[in-house]
Amino acid sequence: MAAEAAAIVVDWGTTSLRATLVDARGNELESLETSQGISSLNKGDHEEALMTTLSPWLSSHGALPIAALGMITSRNGWIEIPYVRCPAGPAELAAGSVRRSLRNGSDLVFLPGLTDPMRKPFPDVMRGEEIQVAGHGLADDGTIIIPGTHSKWAQVKDGRIDGFQTFVTGEIFALLLNNSFIARGATQPPVDDPEAYLWGLEEAKNSWAMLSLLFSARTGGLAGKLSANQLRSYVHGMVIGQEFRQARDAGWYSEGGKATIVGNDGLNDLYVVAANVFDLEIAMGDDDVLIRGALDVMRHTLS
Repeated sequence: MAAEAAAIVVDWGTTSLRATLVDARGNELESLETSQGISSLNKGDHEEALMTTLSPWLSSHGALPIAALGMITSRNGWIEIPYVRCPAGPAELAAGSVRRSLRNGSDLVFLPGLTDPMRKPFPDVMRGEEIQVAGHGLADDGTIIIPGTHSKWAQVKDGRIDGFQTFVTGEIFALLLNNSFIARGATQPPVDDPEAYLWGLEEAKNSWAMLSLLFSARTGGLAGKLSANQLRSYVHGMVIGQEFRQARDAGWYSEGGKATIVGNDGLNDLYVVAANVFDLEIAMGDDDVLIRGALDVMRHTLS
């Protein structure tokens, strides 16, 4: 007998809308993705876009509760929800959520982001990653890594997210690759070279002078030591390696320590390789942490 649909989780970002239909246990029944991110919509268009996208599910299963997270709750989204302050867990995130009723009767719960007021020079922020950490579970203290365009390193302590720090590694890599002389000349279409990536990691581990080190991608080619096929992976290794070096120096882990990677932005394998270079033991979180976290927070809100 097919499981009965119980809720919908919507991860609504800048460039896309991802929705997942789940049963009461959080098991995925169906999923969909559209290009209707918040950047493609005007104020006042969001409800119609959501209702149109979800109409097949809502027609079949009725007025299901919906959890919405990500940039949809930013100042450029449907409704701006203030960030919840660290330390925070599902109860605090639920208290910061905003509940609305859609025209079909569905409860729509906008989940807030999280801010760490202890970061300097300004408080750090995230929207969506905190739900992944909560979905992974907060019972055990430890460090959680969420790779991405803006990677997050978070500390779980005493059942809550105690603090976190953002590293704009993916964005820097894209800028270097597409908009600078540093990585100009890399083979197109892109070529992945595991040995060159490892080379870049090792160079980053051994050098604190990142702004000088990056220029080696240019001089390596001029010296005939770095080929066009190696260039992209070498630069990727340098920037991810600097993330690990700086995260270590900031106290997010110690050599010989442990951390867990959650989420899947296509970078997990590269981060495992980097962790090995930096003597950090890695465990992998489950694939459904976003769904579990969103449902947990929404249950707190609707209870």
